[in-house]
Amino acid sequence: MMKEEVGTTAILTVQDLNKSFGGHQVLHGVDFALEEGHVVGLVGPNGAGKSTIMKAVLGLIPTDGGTITIGEKPVSITSHQALKDVGALIEYPGIYPFLTGRQHLELYAAKHNRAQNITSIVEALGMTKYINVSAKSYSLGMKQKLGIAQALVDHPKLVILDEPMNGLDPQAVKDLRDIIRKRAADGTSFLISSHILSELEKVADDVLVLNHGHIVQESSMAALADAGGAVYRIVTADDEAAVAALAVADVTVSRTPAGLILRETGPDVLNAALAALVGRSIQIKSIEHVHRDLETSFLDMVAGDGKEASQK
Repeated sequence: MMKEEVGTTAILTVQDLNKSFGGHQVLHGVDFALEEGHVVGLVGPNGAGKSTIMKAVLGLIPTDGGTITIGEKPVSITSHQALKDVGALIEYPGIYPFLTGRQHLELYAAKHNRAQNITSIVEALGMTKYINVSAKSYSLGMKQKLGIAQALVDHPKLVILDEPMNGLDPQAVKDLRDIIRKRAADGTSFLISSHILSELEKVADDVLVLNHGHIVQESSMAALADAGGAVYRIVTADDEAAVAALAVADVTVSRTPAGLILRETGPDVLNAALAALVGRSIQIKSIEHVHRDLETSFLDMVAGDGKEASQK
């Protein structure tokens, strides 16, 4: 879990973080900790405050209260010492059009093992063919990979990536995923915001769900994906008749080309569905337990949080 426990070390700790822009409060007492070697996904609707958290952690904006520490050193708009071991890509990479990709990395890379570190990240991200070409000719995906390379080139202890998969093709997304998992295994910690939840699910250990400036859920990725009850796919010989029979039994399903999708919202829902189908002599060809994905759980949670907020 993300909260610090016995035997674990938090490289990043955020406590009671508040931030307003004008009269609008964007963050409300945000608390979380990121352990060494963990990959944490930060998810939430547009405007939930994800980028604001990341900018605050990097000391890019002033805050209205709370503390941020990286490796036990404080971070603020006027205190950046802790950031020497941090790599980041926030929103869009900073690109100088008349410099080559390699020259960009030389600006960011420390002198120690500079050539080796540059070559390693260039090869890992598949940038070899164009790394010596001026960046003015780069596509969106090429610029994005260069920004990621700048964040990773010096093997920082903490990496903060805001929508890192924007503009990347499927191979580049896989390459990035492999790099993140390898670096995490070596002890690097990642805080990643992404709207591509299916990809985030493949790489993150834990997840923070942010809504209306509040952390509304923090859990392991697996626990969140499985939240909300089991889901089953039922294939019958006559789905139209099956839907009608289930409606009479007050069992709700979604009809898809692959079969009927049933969410087990209570302990007897599956049994009630099967009894209704058998009672109408509808042949059941198969029943499959379906793994819920992060996107489904996230949308359910945010929808529920929004209803609760509107009732307050």
